[in-house]
Amino acid sequence: MDYRKQAHAVYSTRYHIVVSTKYRRKILKAGVGDYLQKLVHQVNRIHPDIEVLDVNTDVDHMHLLMSIPPKYSVSEVVNMVKANSGRKVREEFPHLDKVSWGVTGIWSTGYFMSTFGIHESTIRNYSQMQGKEDSGQAELGL
Repeated sequence: MDYRKQAHAVYSTRYHIVVSTKYRRKILKAGVGDYLQKLVHQVNRIHPDIEVLDVNTDVDHMHLLMSIPPKYSVSEVVNMVKANSGRKVREEFPHLDKVSWGVTGIWSTGYFMSTFGIHESTIRNYSQMQGKEDSGQAELGL
C-alpha cells in the first residue's frame, strides 16, 4: 500500500469518481475523450499532491481514480476538475456549444464517488484487535 505524507498527516486515500455530461449528451467521442483524459492527467502540475491514478471516458461520462489528500474535500477537487476541464474542452472544441443548447458547461451538476483500498474485513479485524495485542505486554510477571 502506498502511503503519502503531509505536514501533520499520513494518508492513503483512493476515490472512484464518475461525472456525467450535462443531459447525458454523448459528446465525449474519440478526439474529445482523448483530449479530456490528457487534461485531467495534468491536474498534478498545479496541485502536485493530488494524484490522478487513472482516467477513462465513455461517450457520456468520465471515470476518475484519484488519491486526494485530506486537506482537500472531494467535492472541491471534483469541482476544480470539472470547471477547468469543461472550460478547456469547450475552447478546443467550439462545436460543443451547439450541442449544449446554450447551457454553459459540459458537466452535470452532481457526481458519484466511492472509496477503495483496504478491504473492509481487514479494517474490521485491525480495529477489533486494538488493545488485545498489547494487553499481554502490559502485564508484569512477578
